[in-house]
Parts: sequence; C-alpha cells; structure tokens
Amino acid sequence: MKINPIGLIHTPFTTKDACPMQPLYSSSAIGQVEIFKEYENGLKDIETFSNIYLLYLFDRAGEIEMVRKTFLDDEPHGIYASRHPCRPNSIGMSIVRLISRENNILIVEGVDMLDKTPLIDIKPYIPKFDLIESATEGWTAGKNWRPKPAGRE
Repeated sequence: MKINPIGLIHTPFTTKDACPMQPLYSSSAIGQVEIFKEYENGLKDIETFSNIYLLYLFDRAGEIEMVRKTFLDDEPHGIYASRHPCRPNSIGMSIVRLISRENNILIVEGVDMLDKTPLIDIKPYIPKFDLIESATEGWTAGKNWRPKPAGRE
C-alpha cells in the first residue's frame, strides 16, 4: 500500500517542544493547508463546512512504542488507547475550524501539528455523523491538561 500526500500543512510550530498537544490546547493557532494543484478540484464545497478533519503523517515522530506514557498521565497506555504520534503507520488526525478558502489554500484555526506536515486527507466534520452523545472518555476521564513533561514526545 502506498499513500501519497495531497498537500502540506503550514503552522507556526517548527519544533516539537513548541507544538501544542491536541487542537483543544491550540485553539487560537492559525495555519494554512496547502492542497497540491492536482487535488484542488476536490475542495469543491469544502467552504460550506465550519470544521474539517485533517489526516496527516507524523513524519518527524520518534521511535514506535506500543505501550508508553502520555502527556495526560504518568501511567503507560497502549498506543491505540492514545493519540501519541510514535505509532505504527504514523497517521495523525485533528479537527480544525475552517476560516476560509483561497483557491488551493485553506485557512484554519486550531492547528496542533508541525510546520510542513504532509497532509494525506481532508474530511468534513458533520455533527449528525460524528457527534456521539453516548461516547465515553476512557482512561482520560477526569485527567486535566498539563504541560508535556520534559523528555516526552
């Protein structure tokens, strides 16, 4: 299987230390999603949505660890029970607010990825499909945000 990037995500974050953890903690950060010209037609009607999913490659993630500590907890958790970047296939996902579209450029708010991150897909956030009222928070329930502990990716 081969996945080719469809664009690049441009953000103000050039280092892992400066990059926020999850869009919730970077709500004011503005970024540009550059779609390569050959994929621009696929953006038709994207501006009718307020929010979009960005699927991207964690192209600068560290070594894969199947069980590891996360920024929310000092207890180790399985990689599939977290959103940690050091994972098999290294695919990231963020929901951002779509501010505007200018041809092949999307202006978005709430970026939490490094500058020049390869974009592999965009999907609209559709509340009637995506909002699950009965969803639970798993082990993250009751965990408060905290700065990323030193030395953790």
